[in-house]
Amino acid sequence: MNQLKDILFGVRLEAIQGNTNVLISSVAFDSRKAQEGGLFVAIKGEVVDGHDYIEKAIALGSIAIVCEKKPPQASEKVVWITTANSREALAILAANFYDRPSAKLKLIGVTGTNGKTTVTTLLHRLFTKAGYAAGLISTIAIKYNLEEIPATHTTPDPLEINSYLNAMVKAGVDYCFMEVSSHGIDQDRIKGLIFAGGVFTNLSHDHLDYHKTFADYRNVKKQFFDHLPKTAFALTNADDKNGAYMLQNSEAKQKSFGLQNFADYQAKVLETQFSGMLLKINQQEAWTTLVGKFNASNLIAAFAVAQELGIDAIEALATISELENVKGRFQTFATPNHATIIVDYAHTPDALENVLLTIQQIRTKNETLTTLVGCGGNRDQSKRPLMGKVAAQLSDKVIFTADNPRDEDPDVIIDAMEAGVNPENYKKTLRITNREQAIKAACMSLTPGDVLLIAGKGHENYQEIKGIKSPFDDYLIAQKICKQLF
Repeated sequence: MNQLKDILFGVRLEAIQGNTNVLISSVAFDSRKAQEGGLFVAIKGEVVDGHDYIEKAIALGSIAIVCEKKPPQASEKVVWITTANSREALAILAANFYDRPSAKLKLIGVTGTNGKTTVTTLLHRLFTKAGYAAGLISTIAIKYNLEEIPATHTTPDPLEINSYLNAMVKAGVDYCFMEVSSHGIDQDRIKGLIFAGGVFTNLSHDHLDYHKTFADYRNVKKQFFDHLPKTAFALTNADDKNGAYMLQNSEAKQKSFGLQNFADYQAKVLETQFSGMLLKINQQEAWTTLVGKFNASNLIAAFAVAQELGIDAIEALATISELENVKGRFQTFATPNHATIIVDYAHTPDALENVLLTIQQIRTKNETLTTLVGCGGNRDQSKRPLMGKVAAQLSDKVIFTADNPRDEDPDVIIDAMEAGVNPENYKKTLRITNREQAIKAACMSLTPGDVLLIAGKGHENYQEIKGIKSPFDDYLIAQKICKQLF
């Protein structure tokens, strides 16, 4: 066992000395990448069960197997380690193999339905601008120092997380800001990590294809705070009715932020326009190029984390005023004919409503507000009529189109969205399944002063149809079309 040096997935590692650190893993079931002298962790996935690949892993050279159930004809040539939870075992093994890197820096986890990417990205930029070595693990990218790695999941698998954290420690990173998804919590991807703080942004309708009920979704989020150590802080949104619930069993130091309800960290929007807003944060005024109450909430959350980590308040506010918007989050540009186009990741009913209400607060009502939106395939179907209803209620015109239909028929998805539109709003709607053609049609109708919201995909630079990902960036496509049209 002390000679283990190859892990499945083809990563070469130094030999481990001593049984205390012997681990290593294959995620789930890809035994094709097993190598001589490896340890195979059999994980039962949603589609495939890794236990079905144990024999193949042994044939390819694995000398130790971690599993939840030993096969009837278990080979005596390998070491068998049985566990009640292979996913959790993998997470603990990964953390120990990399010598628990999360304990060697300050790791801050951010969870919630909306705002995770914005809060973590703002914190990464804030600390970097303030002169600190900071890391980021987010939906968009993994970043530290000058390194930037494209992200594939909001919360990566345990091997990746600990590998990234280990690389950050070696690079001298002191702080890492990480998105913590409900899938990541439920699938034990964050087990074995030591967090210095946790943040709850908000909770609304999403991922019910996976969690089945809202209560299950909420309770999974709560598990993150239940397991924070006493040495950590737990920061919650006082304006969300689930905020206090998240902290009920947490032993961490409890703090709150908010715009409306009393909180330890308070913010108020004094002035707003498409170019930015003026905030009052804990009695100090600060200008930001971010727009909307939802972003004011994200900013006060970032400010609160900075304070909890010892950053001076004036320094934090000065840095916040220099931060630019996060890609695909209320990202705006003016067309050559003086209309405004906004690209936003809003892909839940609550997020779409927040963005549209923000636009309604800024607009003069003399212009036309058009919303272009779709819903992803192979995802929560119950939110589709809600998305359609919100878009039609709060817009002058709506174009329903494809998002990432994945394996579903995009027209069936659009049918579900249209089903939620109230009869009095149906005349506002139009369906154009091809997303690029929908964007073109929306841009062609723009007159000076009009506003177009392109919602749902935000930062994504691809569109997934029948397992094929093709290049597709809403922001760049809209810019190209407007340049051609005007």
